Amino acid sequence: MPHPLFDKHRALLDQAQAAITRRTHWSPYAENPRVYGETAMDEGQRAFEAYRDAQFYLDQPGVQGRGGEEVSPYGLALNLSYPCCNPDALIDVAKTAMPSWVRAGIEARTGVCLEILARLNAGSPEMAYALMHTTGQSLGLAFLTGGPQAQARGLEALAWAHREMTQIPEQAEWQRNVSQRLEKRFMVAPIGVSLIIGSATQPTWNAFPALFASLATGNPVIIKPHPTAILPLAIAVAVARLVLKEAGFDANLVTLLVGNPDGPLARDVALNQDIRLIDYAGAPDFGTWLLDAARQARLFVEIGGVNCVLVDSTYDYNALLKNLVLSLCLDSGQLRATPRVIFVSREGVQTPEGLISDGQFGMDLAYALGKFLEDPVRAVEVLGAIQSPATIARIRAACDMAEGVANILRYSSPLDHPKWPEAHVHSPLLIHATADQGRLFMEERFGPIAIVVSTANAAESLALAEATMREKGALNFLVHATRPHVQQLAEDVALREGVALSFNLTGTVLINQPAGFADFHASGANPAASCGMIDAAFVAKRFYFSQVQRHYLPPSSIDWVVDL
Repeated sequence: MPHPLFDKHRALLDQAQAAITRRTHWSPYAENPRVYGETAMDEGQRAFEAYRDAQFYLDQPGVQGRGGEEVSPYGLALNLSYPCCNPDALIDVAKTAMPSWVRAGIEARTGVCLEILARLNAGSPEMAYALMHTTGQSLGLAFLTGGPQAQARGLEALAWAHREMTQIPEQAEWQRNVSQRLEKRFMVAPIGVSLIIGSATQPTWNAFPALFASLATGNPVIIKPHPTAILPLAIAVAVARLVLKEAGFDANLVTLLVGNPDGPLARDVALNQDIRLIDYAGAPDFGTWLLDAARQARLFVEIGGVNCVLVDSTYDYNALLKNLVLSLCLDSGQLRATPRVIFVSREGVQTPEGLISDGQFGMDLAYALGKFLEDPVRAVEVLGAIQSPATIARIRAACDMAEGVANILRYSSPLDHPKWPEAHVHSPLLIHATADQGRLFMEERFGPIAIVVSTANAAESLALAEATMREKGALNFLVHATRPHVQQLAEDVALREGVALSFNLTGTVLINQPAGFADFHASGANPAASCGMIDAAFVAKRFYFSQVQRHYLPPSSIDWVVDL
């Protein structure tokens, strides 16, 4: 069924569907802030400032009060509150809104989603400040990953959804013989109400694929933000509700669920029998609980894991070190794709300048890290601020665990932010352990914590990496190797364990920055995630094809049936 919003954005959708097939570089939304206007970032800051010391308005049912206790990791007071709605009320209005949304058809739903993305993209500068002061990302990183790149992930999910929904015709005529003739109609039918549980450190990047995959396939969406990062998703919900209302649909197809930070709201809602889809990216304990307890829903869960690095040989040793430093520092290690463990053989690292021992490699990496941190203006733009006090406590606990049993190559210490004196900025902790100290390295320690592990040889490095990724899960595997047999063995490991494999990354191509429309983030083949993001299965599990058929009999056949 044609729809004006679908026609308006059809060209972009066509490009996106071509991009998911080609898997080459494509950026649907501008990643340079200046493209949005010379004063766009200033206007975005003013829009963000207007939220402070105010009440965020959403016209939602079941309001029971107001809540929200966000604190900027940069020390800026927000004093912002949100409506706290009864979850049952949001579920009820979502179910009421769903039938007309489904019957509107694929093109109408897709067109509305494309318009929501266009509005979100126009507000990228405002979103950047909201993300910065809730997640701790630097302003530049917040604009990039939380704005255009997060929107691109939403568009990628939408492109997959439209492709999967249009694989079959809306109607068909089936005929076996003169008396067996059927007219069949097919319609995309939703699974039910979708619950998205927001991430503390990457709220839009993780939520947008789920939002648009569910909404486009006919499922109403309830977004439950992390208590420390509400504003970015509240903005997204407000934009979505406005577009839905303007397009003539019930705004309650997308709602925001905010509750007491210390309450069991997320757990209670996740077990509601009317919640049929759940998306979650975050801490392993809650993700594991969801997988065990929320049996009534289809789950799309990412909990991260221990991403491994193997350093065997290299074409450019200094470039290797610089790339690792940037990967370890990016967003203070608060990304699930951050490398956590670096395996180095005691046989040494082969370089064009000669053999580098495992001990020397550890010291060189610590030195390169120190050189990078010497320029605080540059460093804080990569590090950002620590989002949660729990992460700072985790750094201390890792340091205490390593003291006396391992070599601490570089201690983590607070850093002064040139602009935000109250910002919680910490340098990465770098530990050197041995292969028999699995309790140190076979665990994800979320934050700026990395461990170099000495092994007997490349074979033991590969074996330990494989065992770690199999038991704890992983999103990626970075290998520095110029020797063909090591590369082949690494590919075998990656294939068995379901991780994305990268060889010899240098420069600013970082392992923890997957590219939209090119990289598959997670595979669903190991404990790090229950699904791949984003692929056909990520969207196809959110709907089914409803079938209606009508039997047409010629007069002679009808007479024959009556006579019988």
